[in-house]
Amino acid sequence: MAKLRIISEFIEFLMSNKKWWLLPIAIALLVLGALLILTQGSAIAPFIYTLF
Repeated sequence: MAKLRIISEFIEFLMSNKKWWLLPIAIALLVLGALLILTQGSAIAPFIYTLF
């Protein structure tokens, strides 16, 4: 439940402060983090690490 609260507070922050430009940055960081976690032990990992 704490994770949902953090997400709702972040969305509330974006709405109240009109900082919608932060949303694509947050989504990109989440996607990259998920990609690194999901490919941590796979054979694809060396190819992903060469991109960065």
